[in-house]
Amino acid sequence: MEDTKEQAKTNSEFDLKTAYAQTFRRVGEGDIVKGKVIAIGKKEVYIDFGYKSEGIIPIAEFKDDPNVKIGDEFEVLVESKENEDGMIVVSKNKATRTQGWNRIVNQCHEGDFVDGKVVRKVKGGLMVDMGIEAFLPASLVALKGFGNVNQIIGKTLRFKIVKMNKPRKNIVVSRKDAIMKEREDAKNKLITELEIGQLRKGTVKNITDFGAFVDLGGIDGLLHITDMSWGRISHPSEMLAIGDTIEVKVLSFDKDSMKVSLGLKQNTESPWEGIENKYPIGTKVKGKVVNIMPYGAFVELEKGIEGLVHVSELSWTTRINNPQDVLAIGDVVEAIVLSVDKGSQKLSLGIKQIEANPWLEIKDKFPTGTKVEGKVRNLTDYGAFIEIEGGIEGFVHVSDMSWTKKVSHPKEFLKKGQKVEVMVLAVDSESQRMTLGIKQLVTDPWPEIIKKYSLGTTVNGVVTRVTNFGLFVEIEKDLEGLVHISELELAPSQKLEECYKVEDKVEAIVIKMDETERKIGLSIKKKEQ
Repeated sequence: MEDTKEQAKTNSEFDLKTAYAQTFRRVGEGDIVKGKVIAIGKKEVYIDFGYKSEGIIPIAEFKDDPNVKIGDEFEVLVESKENEDGMIVVSKNKATRTQGWNRIVNQCHEGDFVDGKVVRKVKGGLMVDMGIEAFLPASLVALKGFGNVNQIIGKTLRFKIVKMNKPRKNIVVSRKDAIMKEREDAKNKLITELEIGQLRKGTVKNITDFGAFVDLGGIDGLLHITDMSWGRISHPSEMLAIGDTIEVKVLSFDKDSMKVSLGLKQNTESPWEGIENKYPIGTKVKGKVVNIMPYGAFVELEKGIEGLVHVSELSWTTRINNPQDVLAIGDVVEAIVLSVDKGSQKLSLGIKQIEANPWLEIKDKFPTGTKVEGKVRNLTDYGAFIEIEGGIEGFVHVSDMSWTKKVSHPKEFLKKGQKVEVMVLAVDSESQRMTLGIKQLVTDPWPEIIKKYSLGTTVNGVVTRVTNFGLFVEIEKDLEGLVHISELELAPSQKLEECYKVEDKVEAIVIKMDETERKIGLSIKKKEQ
């Protein structure tokens, strides 16, 4: 009877223990359970998660959450069952990472794009928090030319999952691929939106001598230097710098070649609008010389408005070969508007028109036949320029230098700086030309020459030139005749230059007299015969 009672008591105690044990949840290592903070020590935080023993978390896990307090609830991962103090070691961080990994595995795959925060720098790259930590290799941080990687730490960015190792719970991501995708998406979106005449904001990406490349948000457009300002600029860097944000107008767009031409000056009205009313022909203007070319000088009247003073419009009287001889960049000059072409945006100016045209008086002052004294200013291959008064120049052709002498070059007859008497032959005030003559100062001797040297007349002369076609013989001062090679008695083996020399005296007869061409033909062969 006593044994039966004892057995019943034992069974009752067992049932109570079993019932008590069943009030605690069953947990195993690796399980994730919900717990509540019941105490906070110096090294551990104590967690009640419904087990017979309490759990402990190292206080170090709460360095990012220093405000943890009793009563806070969160999920923890069971790391190991009762330690030597009868406590169970649990981890809040590992629970978070495990849950994050499970979420990533269930929701994401290699090639997917996810958001993440760059948290710290490690060897070979960076760590990115995307619910769990993923590795971002330095080579995949950005496109070529990226600066210091430290500048993206703490930023939340878009990444592409390039590798997932499930057994090792390892993820590798790429910011570079995400940037490329973002740019491609922006580019495709921009293609559908871009229109000629549209105003768009862009960032100056590169500057060259001929313009600047502007990133419109996926597509680069060229802003040519001529489309930057209505005024003159020497280099794009005078207006822009790399990184500047500017608003530009789309001038042209080719979807096939993806070439975009942009304009900056087109954002403002062209200064050429109403130019005919602003600068009518005949208006006296003042401007600054901004460029000089061999053919003329460009004068800026206002920002974006330049006129060309052609070299021929610099002086009424002085022959100017290069505008640099009389003008320099920066000079302020007065001019007269000669013509306006709004369509071609061209303005012609004249500086000489500021003063009266002296050529309008020249014709009356120097009528044809007037004898004047002048100074040789310049010699050319075919004549000489003679200044006769106040910069007015006339031209003497070589054919008007002598009635009888054949002048090959004016230097045979004149010298630069020499004073000489000339006769006015013609004046063209409109073309600003004056034709002069020297031989006209004396009577034409040819009528007398023809009488004096009739055909068959014997003459004695001196060889002045030996050519491959004959001899030139001076028969009197400044009067020459030609002995053609066919009128010389030469053996087949003889050469002309070996038989005759300059200054040789010869005897010949006149066989031809051309009054129109002013030529005398001579023959030595016929004389000898």
